[in-house]
Amino acid sequence: MRAAVLTGYGDPLTIRDVDPPDPAPDGAVVAVEACGICRSDWHAWQGHGEWADDDVPLGQVLGHEPAGRVVQTGTQVQSVAVGDRVVVPFNLGDGTCRHCRNGHGNVCADGWALGFEPDAPGAFAERVAVPRADYNLAHLPDGVGFGAAAALGCRYVTAYHALAHRADLAAGERVAVHGCGGLGLAAVQIGNALGARVVAVDVRDAPLELARAVGASATVDASASDDVPTAVRDLTDGGAHVSVDALGRAETCRNSVQSLRSRGRHVQVGLTTDAERGEVPLPTDRMTRWDVDFLGSRGMPPSRYDELLALVADGTVDPGELVTRRVALDDVSDRLAAMSDYDTEGIEVVTDL
Repeated sequence: MRAAVLTGYGDPLTIRDVDPPDPAPDGAVVAVEACGICRSDWHAWQGHGEWADDDVPLGQVLGHEPAGRVVQTGTQVQSVAVGDRVVVPFNLGDGTCRHCRNGHGNVCADGWALGFEPDAPGAFAERVAVPRADYNLAHLPDGVGFGAAAALGCRYVTAYHALAHRADLAAGERVAVHGCGGLGLAAVQIGNALGARVVAVDVRDAPLELARAVGASATVDASASDDVPTAVRDLTDGGAHVSVDALGRAETCRNSVQSLRSRGRHVQVGLTTDAERGEVPLPTDRMTRWDVDFLGSRGMPPSRYDELLALVADGTVDPGELVTRRVALDDVSDRLAAMSDYDTEGIEVVTDL
């Protein structure tokens, strides 16, 4: 089968034939119909993560936002069958550890990160193997296309987990989203769907326009503002209840924290680059003085996908609104390179494998 393989950091991915996977006894193989192209793929392609012992090795098949059809199952699998339409989490749990059993499989100590480690080859490929299929695979609702399902990928599930589970967002609260790439725009749409009033922050006109289209009640052009936190606080009657850094730059992280009102909650979902190397100085005295929470958030537990899929099924959330480009597997390298200059909008999806 064809797959896109990381053969040199920053070099074009190599499209080559690799052996198709076989299912483990408790696993399944999914024929990939669509796979999102995410900024986390860009981080892997750039070789980031050494500072967190999280760099992706050369030889890895990238891609971690797939949707498709089950084509093989192991002998122990009971909840999915050949032909089922499914979406695949990137944070795969083993289903047995205390985290998985308590509903926190996104931080499973013995799990796998799809597309980021040799034991979990990714989905920029015609087929992808999924371990512990009964625990990890989520059935795709009727009427939801594969392209929209791939947009769920890690962008929507990460945004939903960050807002609904980590920040415990309540209807009527004010939310600020710093960075309007695919993840940030998903957070805008989900925040609006959960009943919050959302302020979107970016330096580019097109993403801010898209943010307004998917639910932002106000926007801040950070390139034209001398003081982004003050601008956000002015638009949120004294500060956001919840603020999200969806980019991972030191500036956006600090702006997010400083945009909060007293007892506000910052959620960090953007990963840092080699400029920060995982470390960002924070206004800790301000955080202490005003009882501010700083929360990390990673993906979403596979056992809670049904919450978000229900919102997609009834039209409350529409990931297809953010799909701006559909490309072929051979185009992935060019689209990753475009991310280096922030020259992408919304969510781009591979649909021709």
